[in-house]
Amino acid sequence: MPDNVLVAFDGSPLSERALTYAIETFPDAPITTMYVINPIDSVMDVEAGGLPVADDWYENAKEEATRIHATATDLAAERNTELDTVTEIGKPARTILEYVDDHDVDQIVMGSHGRSGIDRALLGSVAKTVTRRAQIPVTIIS
Repeated sequence: MPDNVLVAFDGSPLSERALTYAIETFPDAPITTMYVINPIDSVMDVEAGGLPVADDWYENAKEEATRIHATATDLAAERNTELDTVTEIGKPARTILEYVDDHDVDQIVMGSHGRSGIDRALLGSVAKTVTRRAQIPVTIIS
């Protein structure tokens, strides 16, 4: 049994399934959900909305992180589980792997993808990168 489980959580249906899996499979392990604010998203937002969007991107991203953490916390509470939440800033796969190394995580659970469409094609698969580079077990939920 793992001692510390990290669930990559972006609020997508697959990340919700990943969290549910982690809670059911590792009921005695502390679980942390992580949401990564990706600065690359700000570039896409500015391209879509113009320069005024650039001024607010970080505040909007933090508000989104708060909403996503609330979703994770509520989902855990429905299953009588408490969890920790963390928000990091950076490239998602790299940030997840750095967090794992720095916090004695010994199991990662994540959805096979969170993004869809062109974003997924352009940015690549976070799950694929984490799976290839992690030095600990990674469970991918699809």
